[in-house]
Amino acid sequence: MDVFEILNLNELALGLSNLSMFPYFDMAHYIISVMSLREQPGVLTVSQLSPLACWFSSMLYCFGGAVLSALMMADAPVAPLSNTTNLLIASLMWYLVFYCPLDAVYSLASVWPIRLVLTGMKEVTRTWKVVGGVTQAGRKYKDGLFVMIAVGWAKGAGGGLISNFEQLVRGIWKPETNELLKMSYPTKVTLLGSVLFSLQQCRFLPMQTHHLIFIYTIFIVTNKMRMMIMGSSSYPFSSLESVLYKTLFVRPLTFSPLIDSTQGSDQTLKNSSISEQKSNNTDQRNPEEAKNAKKKD
Repeated sequence: MDVFEILNLNELALGLSNLSMFPYFDMAHYIISVMSLREQPGVLTVSQLSPLACWFSSMLYCFGGAVLSALMMADAPVAPLSNTTNLLIASLMWYLVFYCPLDAVYSLASVWPIRLVLTGMKEVTRTWKVVGGVTQAGRKYKDGLFVMIAVGWAKGAGGGLISNFEQLVRGIWKPETNELLKMSYPTKVTLLGSVLFSLQQCRFLPMQTHHLIFIYTIFIVTNKMRMMIMGSSSYPFSSLESVLYKTLFVRPLTFSPLIDSTQGSDQTLKNSSISEQKSNNTDQRNPEEAKNAKKKD
């Protein structure tokens, strides 16, 4: 892009695209993911009753996106756990966050400036996961735009998308927390990134990959830090999302004869059920009262 050349950002964007996530960015991702799990209600009790269930839930938080995308691509769901080094690092972060003496690691990572930096590093890994999922799907389905979007979305936000399964590991079932019913900010921003990278992969978006990586990474990192600094949970495109939702998916209120007739039939059924209930109550009275009632009639 000419803008990158004018602002001398081309080399910076290229350097960011070649940045390795191992080990520091991966460690930040594992720490923040395990801390997010620990801050869920009842998790500390589970960590004392069943460390194995707590460890398994932590691994789903850390590798949930890779597991879900592997299932979608018909690969082995345990393939993401085949990297022994990453698995050991994630397990170490889990142990230190939950069982470190004096709660030192969790207390230190909870210090606001440190957590701000770790969260920013975790958001950087989100970009690489989305790009990896889109690229993985693109190799197998070259023109499968929607497949690329789905796999990239799953790999970048899989931990949230399989949250109901993770809750079952801890003995909790809350179907109302399904991410598809009420998407959180990470799920929405990951879907946005997956759409952009899929369009770029299919050449519908005239932009080089490292330029898009740079723009998307700067966007999600700065926006996440803004949300943490201001204590806000507002989504940058919430207004646009609300307008599109009301325009495309909300049915207008109309009063047609069909609706009126349906309401009339419902009222008739309701009145008949009430009268039937009264007659049943009359039959349930003692014989003398029923006899007196018949005489009155």
